[in-house]
Amino acid sequence: MARGRTVSQIVRKVDGGSAGRSPDQVIVEEPLEIRLAWPGAPARRVWVTMRTPGNDFELATGWLLHEGIAAGVGQVAYCTDQDLTEDEQFNVVTVTLTGPPLRDPGHRHVAASLGSSACGVCGKDSISEALAGLHTLPRPGAPPSPDVVRRLPDLVRAQQPVFDRTGGVHAAALATADGDLLVVREDVGRHNSVDKVTGARVLGGVSPAEACLVVSGRAGFELAQKAVAAGVG
Repeated sequence: MARGRTVSQIVRKVDGGSAGRSPDQVIVEEPLEIRLAWPGAPARRVWVTMRTPGNDFELATGWLLHEGIAAGVGQVAYCTDQDLTEDEQFNVVTVTLTGPPLRDPGHRHVAASLGSSACGVCGKDSISEALAGLHTLPRPGAPPSPDVVRRLPDLVRAQQPVFDRTGGVHAAALATADGDLLVVREDVGRHNSVDKVTGARVLGGVSPAEACLVVSGRAGFELAQKAVAAGVG
């Protein structure tokens, strides 16, 4: 199985005028390579990003939808190539589509370029590419009331066990207009957690087009872009 999301490290803690060393739980960050295949096309690398291990199939599925490459997937699995090193195991995911992708996924990472877990439009080669592919799905109903909006951050925070242990991880959630949380995911990167919540819905056979997307921290352009692509109201 995949390695854990946290690891114990000995850290130096300073409290007032005293200092000491003690164990602490810190968040794990490792690269994930996403490969894409479809009938007649062998698997090829389309993206590499830094992420917190866990819910990797959801991350890959959500990323493909947000990028306008695929709206659904046929199969998602960890790569079992025999030439993978121990460090690469469970860090390479292959997504197999049932038909051709909605657009050419390209191959944007042939050199040292790599998607980080920071928030931003990572890996885009031009302004037009950053703005392209914003197909929208039908959006559900009326927006949430101000009271629901005020309550949503605390509801999400209550479902962040990894943050409780480390204090160093973001979260995203999809919610109804009444404030019912449908899925919550954590990751070192905000955009990864958004990919994961969308992917969770798609792999669960339901639409990711819900009333609300809740994120920890700021809601930058890329997160709004992902919300539009998923059909979030």
